[in-house]
Amino acid sequence: MTSERDVRGWVLITGASSGIGADLARVFAAEGRDLVLVARTRPALDALSDELVARDGVRVRVVPADLSAPGAAARLHAALDAEGIFVETLVNDAGFGMHGPFVSLDPERQSSMMQLNVVALTELCRLFAPEMGRRARGEILNVASTAAFQPGPLMAVYCATKAYVVSFSAALADELRPAGVAVSCLCPGPTATGFADAAGLPALKLFRASPPMLSIDVAAAGRAALRRRTAVAIPGLRNRLLAGSMRLVPIATAAGLARRFLETAPPKTAASPG
Repeated sequence: MTSERDVRGWVLITGASSGIGADLARVFAAEGRDLVLVARTRPALDALSDELVARDGVRVRVVPADLSAPGAAARLHAALDAEGIFVETLVNDAGFGMHGPFVSLDPERQSSMMQLNVVALTELCRLFAPEMGRRARGEILNVASTAAFQPGPLMAVYCATKAYVVSFSAALADELRPAGVAVSCLCPGPTATGFADAAGLPALKLFRASPPMLSIDVAAAGRAALRRRTAVAIPGLRNRLLAGSMRLVPIATAAGLARRFLETAPPKTAASPG
């Protein structure tokens, strides 16, 4: 007899080694979903796998891979297809950002950012969506950012990549809805993650303006948005208000306002509040 576990497909999560990606893995594992975890660092993936197997009794397939490398998405799809793994839920969380003037940042690193944030995400959707459509069931959650809703001086390329993810995801949601495939785009604001630390974001005025959200809360909001089939979800009232307000001003004005948030804040002293 075929079990429900065998009938239901796997959840593939990229960028699963830490932060929102790792917490999304915890959220899906708590539902009893089997997982494919993808990131560059195997030790972190193995530790998360051990945690989820012990806590939730799910099956976990760990795949160390650098999705910023050309062709990596196709190799991942081919490997899972060869194992007979049907990905019913695709979570594109992998991504990174860089802070600083566009002309001063390393061009090769910026190209890698575009490859990961835009190209790999798009390729993974193209590779896995057809099988979801043939089975008339599937889910895609693409993780963008509130950075998508305005030009971002000092993070120009990163903000542009996330604007692409929002636009692409909303269009894909409309296209795939008749096939029974849900597509949602999660747009977190400031979130306490290793991603933020790596990009130097905690030093920005944006992060100092109010406490960042916890990644587990953002992950739960992303899962809820996917369940409701919400095309674009922005967790946190403050984040929704800020993103909405940027749409009401001319784009040049929005860029100027965004720059203020993306500038480095002066360090807090011992006497500073908060």
